[in-house]
Amino acid sequence: MTSIPDIRLNNGQAIPQFGFGVFQIEPKDTAAAVSTALEAGYRHIDTAEMYGNEAEVGEAIARSGLDRGEVFVTSKLSNDAHEPDDARQAFEGTLKALGTEYVDLFLIHWPLPTRYGGDYVQTWRTLEEFYREGRARSVGVSNFQPHHLRRLHGETEIIPAVNQIETHPYLTQDEVRAFCAEHQIAVEGWSPLGKGGVLADPTIQSIAARAGKTPAQVVLRWHIQRGDIVFPKSVTPDRIRENIDIFDFELPATDVEDITLLNKNERTGPDPDKFAGR
Repeated sequence: MTSIPDIRLNNGQAIPQFGFGVFQIEPKDTAAAVSTALEAGYRHIDTAEMYGNEAEVGEAIARSGLDRGEVFVTSKLSNDAHEPDDARQAFEGTLKALGTEYVDLFLIHWPLPTRYGGDYVQTWRTLEEFYREGRARSVGVSNFQPHHLRRLHGETEIIPAVNQIETHPYLTQDEVRAFCAEHQIAVEGWSPLGKGGVLADPTIQSIAARAGKTPAQVVLRWHIQRGDIVFPKSVTPDRIRENIDIFDFELPATDVEDITLLNKNERTGPDPDKFAGR
């Protein structure tokens, strides 16, 4: 069984640095994909209310034979549920769908500065309730920029444990990552392979050839060595097993730097300062 390192969050909780994402996996395919991932050694599953597959994630975990405490489960608040009462109802729905009394991590999915009067602070205070109740072992945010985080820091009591952001070799997010490091906020990377767009890059291809690994494995290893928490997704069993096979090699510092220098500040997803969540 692959040994996956943990990251210690700012509240003392541990999160596996490598996990399995279910974004854009159809509900009908989710339970099988998650089951394959758990069999391959993944112990961190990342879902969201808006993915529509929380119930299937819960189903796979329940039938895995693993103790609930062995699997780290993340979900995220729907963009249509930022008002406090809506958030409370949505969170209850998440717990029910997953079939669990708690989630290990619950995130605000997007800051949505153009909706709800731009008031993501009241939403965060509602997540603080879930944390104090113990029904969310950790709480965090997703797609927050430094100015969003500064506002939370100044107006609320609990520092986010995690900021989940788009990051890959073409979008290294150095400013966000530096802010998070300064404030002990762990960085999770979604779209860690840039939706596959970075895999044909000659630099990555060359490093992969030297390492005897696939380009995807090299990019995922780059994330790990930078300290990012990542959770690639796939419905292909061989690819699921291939992605986790990155803990038997290490990239030289020069290769890590060469990949980092590929940055183009190129997003594959929306701009968090403009995205309205619809």
